[in-house]
Amino acid sequence: MAHENFTRVIEFILTGVSERPDLQIPLFFVFLVIYGLTVTGNLSIITLTSVDSRLQTPMYFFLRHLAIINLGNSTVIAPKMLINFLVKKHTTSFYECATQLGMFLVFIVAEIFILAVMAYDRYVAICNPLLYLAVVSRRVCFLLVSLTYLYSFSTAIVASSSVFSMSYCSSNVINHFYCDIVPLIALSCSDTSFPETVVFVSASTNLVFSIITVVASYFNIVLSILRIRSSEGRKRAFSTCTSHMTAVSVFYGTLLFMYLQPQTNHSMGADKMASVFYTLVIPMLNPMIYSLRNKDVKAALKRFLTNSCCSFKLI
Repeated sequence: MAHENFTRVIEFILTGVSERPDLQIPLFFVFLVIYGLTVTGNLSIITLTSVDSRLQTPMYFFLRHLAIINLGNSTVIAPKMLINFLVKKHTTSFYECATQLGMFLVFIVAEIFILAVMAYDRYVAICNPLLYLAVVSRRVCFLLVSLTYLYSFSTAIVASSSVFSMSYCSSNVINHFYCDIVPLIALSCSDTSFPETVVFVSASTNLVFSIITVVASYFNIVLSILRIRSSEGRKRAFSTCTSHMTAVSVFYGTLLFMYLQPQTNHSMGADKMASVFYTLVIPMLNPMIYSLRNKDVKAALKRFLTNSCCSFKLI
């Protein structure tokens, strides 16, 4: 009844990573470096896996899309975050906030499923090597990636529209550095049971399905590796999936820390740090994980730099 007397919110204020004025400039440079490394690393992976003929395999096809997703996820968050370190008023319009949340959900859901697809790819490569190119054909690769993007867009539309269908009245201060679901629901002055249910069901379904796929794939991978008689063969088989295992452990470890901690220990400070990790730090680390531990990528980078230098000298 009293909702008509409230002023409808048309913009939000983001508190940022820290509200301390003395930390704004140092944090700006820290996150500028992180974002710069993220862009450089992921663009390098995208370029190498696109132009190098020796990296035209299903594994590198999926790695290219992981790099695209990481770059997109970081770009949705970092530019606005960096600007807010330099200005006094950290405002974002209602529709800008809705767009940011929607795009963030697209990329985070896509990352959850592309990691599961990459685990399946490693499972087929190690457990059924003779059928690998038949099972994970070019058509199947495109289908898996297309379904990943289609599902992530659908999930983002449903989740973000349910969050922004709520009424926001009076209070418009989001205790976060970007428009996220939990602080937005906390601001609503209407019934939040429906969006909370939508978000919970969606998040739990996505995580459970993805984790089951990853765990089942690596369980079978480990069994297959243990059956290999030569230690050199086991080492070679294991080396093909260590990078992905590292990336998966870091990503899911952060998400599980954030969502499975007891409610009594739950704090926005911890949420912010976890969010910094999976929106900005992990997209920066993934190219390093896949390049530093991968001889093919390092060799492709060397060939690319050599060819680029030769082309430059000819000009």
